[in-house]
Amino acid sequence: MKKFPKNLSDKLQARVEQNALRVLPSTRGGVDFSSNDYLGFAASASLFHQTHEYLVAHNLLQNGATGSRLLSGNHAVYATAENYIAQFHQSETTLLFNSGYDANVGFFGAVPQRNDIILFDSLCHASIRDGIQMSAARSFKFEHNNFENLEELIAKAKATQLSSSSIYIVTESVFSMDGDSPDLSNLVQIASDNDCFLVVDEAHALGVVGEKGEGLVQMLGLQDHVFARIMTFGKGLGCHGASILGSQDLKNYLVNFARSFIYTTGLSPHSVATIFVAYNHLDQDATALSQLRENIVHFNQIKNMLGVKPLFVRSKSAIQSAIIPGNDKVKMIANQLQKEGFDVKAILSPTVPEGQERLRFCLHNYNTKEQIEKVLTLLSAYVFA
Repeated sequence: MKKFPKNLSDKLQARVEQNALRVLPSTRGGVDFSSNDYLGFAASASLFHQTHEYLVAHNLLQNGATGSRLLSGNHAVYATAENYIAQFHQSETTLLFNSGYDANVGFFGAVPQRNDIILFDSLCHASIRDGIQMSAARSFKFEHNNFENLEELIAKAKATQLSSSSIYIVTESVFSMDGDSPDLSNLVQIASDNDCFLVVDEAHALGVVGEKGEGLVQMLGLQDHVFARIMTFGKGLGCHGASILGSQDLKNYLVNFARSFIYTTGLSPHSVATIFVAYNHLDQDATALSQLRENIVHFNQIKNMLGVKPLFVRSKSAIQSAIIPGNDKVKMIANQLQKEGFDVKAILSPTVPEGQERLRFCLHNYNTKEQIEKVLTLLSAYVFA
C-alpha cells in the first residue's frame, strides 16, 4: 500500500525543514569517538571465545530462549549470571531484562502506584520518561542536579501526599548526553530525610566508574541506601541486556507485575553467557578501565590546552559533549571531522533542547593519545575559523 497518512507526512517534512530528520547510518568507519563501547568489550575476540567455551562446556547449544522466562525461557545461565551480578554489586538480588529500555519501562510502569509521586531529573533518559508515562503515579521533573528545586517539590508533594503513598526520586549516575554526575551522597541524605525511595540509572557508569567499574553508587558505598539501581550492559559491558538491583521483595514484585519482563521472550543463552563472561572480565582485569581513565584525563588536558574547554559540559566521564548551537552548524562540523577520519556524531534537537545541540565525544580505552590530540586540534580549527 503506497498511501500514507498526511499528518505523518507533515511531521516528517517538518523534520526535513529543521535539518533534524533521523536516518540509519551506513556502516561505521573512522576512529571511534561515537560508540558506547568504552572498554572495547564489544569487539573483544577473547570475550567472544570465552563465551563460546562456556556454552559448550555447559552443553548449552541452543540459539534462542524459546519463550518468556515465566514459561520456557528461564535457562540455567540466568541464575548463574544473576547471582554473580548481585554479588559483584553488593546487592541482595537482581533481575535481568532484555535491554535498558525494557528495564526502565518495566520498573516505572509497574512500581510507582496511583497516588504515588515521581520526582525525576530533567535530563533523565527517554526510557525513564516513557516508563513514567506508563505509570499511574503523578510525576514532576526537577531542574538538572538542582537539589534545592527537588526539595521544594518534595515539600509540595508531602503536603498533598496520602499516608499510604510513596515518593520516588529518580536520577542517573552519569547522564548520557552531558556526561556529568549528581552529588549522590547529598541525594541519598535528602531521600532519607524525607522518607523517599531513590532510584539510580547507572547505564553509563557500569564499567567506567569505581575500582572495578561497579558504578558510582557502590564506589561511594551507598548501595544500602538506594531502593533500585538499573544497570545496562550495552555500554561499558559491550553486550546487551540490563538488570535491576534491589531487594528480594522488589525482584518478586517485578516478576509479577513488570510487563516488559513478563510478556517478552527471554534473552538467549548466548546473550546471558556474554553478560556473565563480561562481568567476570570486569572483576578480574582492570587493564582496560585503567587505560580508559588515562584517556579521559588526557582528553581533558588537551581541550584545556587548546582553549576549547569552554565549549564542553564539565565532565570527568567517558562522555564529553561540546555545545555547538544549531543543527546546521553542528552537523557541518561533524561532517568535517568525519571526512578527516574521525567518527564523531552530532546530537541534534529535538533529541536535545534547541540551542543545546552538540558534538558528543565518547572515549574508549583503545583511543590513542595521538588520536585525541588530533581530533581536538581539528575541532578547535573548525569552531574558531
